[in-house]
Amino acid sequence: MTDSVRRDAEKRGRRGEWAASLLLQLKGYRILGRRVRTHLGEIDLIAKSPRGLVCFVEVKARASMDAAMESIGPRQQSRIARAAMAWLAARPGLAKGGIRFDAVTIAPRALPRHWPDAWRNTSG
Repeated sequence: MTDSVRRDAEKRGRRGEWAASLLLQLKGYRILGRRVRTHLGEIDLIAKSPRGLVCFVEVKARASMDAAMESIGPRQQSRIARAAMAWLAARPGLAKGGIRFDAVTIAPRALPRHWPDAWRNTSG
């Protein structure tokens, strides 16, 4: 991957995360973190839902909404879940209201789509 291709992908990713953040805020979510890095991986967005759930949100931009959802496979779900547990370990009080794993998909000529409870943490 050339530097310019990498920079373009980075820009698209940031734009997608900005759009996802805006969508969630319009739905009443409070953004707790963007591009949160832990020793186990990165989480695109962390938000608190209007009901008090802490939501770990993966943002995916692809040619179609279906392709975006399909790109969040079991390995990536597990990595995100492990990173989320590491993040929560330092903030145990936040998990009292529960947690959830969401996705926001982005495709050309379409509004971003929020998928609440996109997957469940099965790694324990």
